[in-house]
Amino acid sequence: MKRVRRVAAIAAAAALLAGVSACSSSGADTDAKVTLQYWMWDDTQVPAYQQCATQFEKENPNITIKISQSAWGQYWTNLTTQIAAGSAPDVWVDQASYYPQFVQDKQIVDLAPYVKKDKVDLSQYVDGMADLWKDGDARYGLPKDWDTMGLVYSKADMQAAGVTEDDLSKLTWNPEDGGTFEQTIAKLTVDKNGHNGLDPAFDKNNVKTYGFLPEWADGSQGQNGWGNFAYSNGFTYANKNPFGTKFNYSDTSLTDTVQWLADLSDKGYAPKLDTQSTLARSDVLASGGGALTTLGSFNLAIYKGKTDQFGFAPLPIGPEGRKTAINGLSDAIYAGSKHKDQAWEWVKYLASADCQNTVAATGVVFPAIKEASEKSAAVREKDGLNAKVFLDEQQAKDGTFIIPISLHGTEINQIVQDAIQSVALGSSTAKSALTKANDQVNALFK
Repeated sequence: MKRVRRVAAIAAAAALLAGVSACSSSGADTDAKVTLQYWMWDDTQVPAYQQCATQFEKENPNITIKISQSAWGQYWTNLTTQIAAGSAPDVWVDQASYYPQFVQDKQIVDLAPYVKKDKVDLSQYVDGMADLWKDGDARYGLPKDWDTMGLVYSKADMQAAGVTEDDLSKLTWNPEDGGTFEQTIAKLTVDKNGHNGLDPAFDKNNVKTYGFLPEWADGSQGQNGWGNFAYSNGFTYANKNPFGTKFNYSDTSLTDTVQWLADLSDKGYAPKLDTQSTLARSDVLASGGGALTTLGSFNLAIYKGKTDQFGFAPLPIGPEGRKTAINGLSDAIYAGSKHKDQAWEWVKYLASADCQNTVAATGVVFPAIKEASEKSAAVREKDGLNAKVFLDEQQAKDGTFIIPISLHGTEINQIVQDAIQSVALGSSTAKSALTKANDQVNALFK
């Protein structure tokens, strides 16, 4: 749901749409019958939002909602193409790292006048989520959901290693010796002769089960892995967030973190990037190839019905405490839509308690409205999914951080990911690769 990349700037679309103002219905008659095109990428959420659409249509009989869904990569490619052609959907699900480019190219509508006119209560949302979508006095979305990160583990591997749930809840981490987190990873790593990573007889070249499965394809944010560890080590992405202009990818708080992760592979505790399975980490975990990995709350539902095999725990406590990325989505209104006023009514409904409580009842995500979040957690708990881990992290004081939101996202994403993967491949040290990458990133803002 939340792997972060950015749509490239589309000069033609920018020129076409320049001057289109918010709160203009482009002459549309709000009493006329219209069909709004609404795009999503997550197929697991479509049924919940179809329920919202059905209810919305009952309350707004002149408006029909047509939902279209496509997979993540295809979604952004199609959206880019449609924007360039001037025929994008009226409303689309937006991601925080994408919208600055949409704003710069004047492709989405400023909702601030609508929010003010209809007196939308921004305090109802989880703290910080509404501010993700602000740029000065303008606002380009209302929060629809949020997610945090935790750990998912194989219960059988934990039991075999003598690691308890209580042990997992108290794990500590640092980049020098890895703390109790690395000790646990070593215990969970087992070679083909049955020796774990702490046994002098351990054969790191013939591993059956890796103790930890890292995420190396994580762009410039590290939301699914290194970003959380680095933040707990004192890292901050930039001079400010959102819309930073001077980045800190060369800081030792990050380089030490990335080097520690790469060293896990050298020790045999994690698969090397060049030999890593093409399977998703969840599939490797399920097949017995790994015992522990990071998990976003947005993927919690894939373990429904499997809680006899898998459990969930919070991220380890770093030198600066336990830290998790928090991210969320909104809905954007296309600046070229001929039905902006009707599109606003739909976006407002998507961000309302009526719709978010409907979504909460499915347990598929944590809705952005606080009470709906708690209802969703309760639904997940009934399904045996320990959603409290993720809810507790979200509610912890100073326990969350937002992923970097800035211009030049596509370029930054590629530069940083290439640097980090070079470390994972062993072709560079973290300090060298990320210092060079940081210089390239900051040059984009000169």
